[in-house]
Amino acid sequence: MVEREPRADDDGGETIAVVGMNLRVPGAHTLEQFWENLRSGVESTTFFSDEQLLAVGVPAADLGKAEYVKACGALEGIDLFDGEFFGITPREAEILDPQHRIFLECAWKALEHAACDPERYDGRIAVYGGVGLNGYLINNLLGHRELLEIMGGWQLSLGNDKDFAPTRVSYKLNLQGPSICVNTACSTSLVATVLGCQSLLSYQCDMVLAGGCSIHLPPVRG
Repeated sequence: MVEREPRADDDGGETIAVVGMNLRVPGAHTLEQFWENLRSGVESTTFFSDEQLLAVGVPAADLGKAEYVKACGALEGIDLFDGEFFGITPREAEILDPQHRIFLECAWKALEHAACDPERYDGRIAVYGGVGLNGYLINNLLGHRELLEIMGGWQLSLGNDKDFAPTRVSYKLNLQGPSICVNTACSTSLVATVLGCQSLLSYQCDMVLAGGCSIHLPPVRG
């Protein structure tokens, strides 16, 4: 959460303040835990055995290659989501990209951390952010033709197209500022923050949610 402060800086311009944050990363679901992990040198990369990798379909020939690293940063609890809290039906949640789910949850928690209630805030709150490649659609949904026929292509698109991640946050949290999808590969969250700050300075909004989410599926892989 970034907000434009109503006071002037030393150069006569306005300042920007970070007023709230939230994150979910391997080994930490809170800012406090993440900081403690950094201070304590906690290893948050998950290392897999050959048996685990073979069980999820990794070719045995790959395991013997020198360039194949049997580890990744696996995020815990990606299957958990309180859809009812956000007014999302069980069927809708079932086809919703986990990256969209976590982006929405972290946005709500960032607002809570900033002590900002969108229903009472009289300014315009913008959303700048993006998500990564949708492995959930590729690995979990496309093989269930009956489910796809029931839900239809449009509903499937709403729940999985990366372009709808920021607008879903704006809609579900009643945010009235710009809602912009940003995708610049590994720099998405940083670029989203830069664009959000520019939006503040140009008076397009009064507060900005900026960030991103990337989940690699399947989680057990090298």
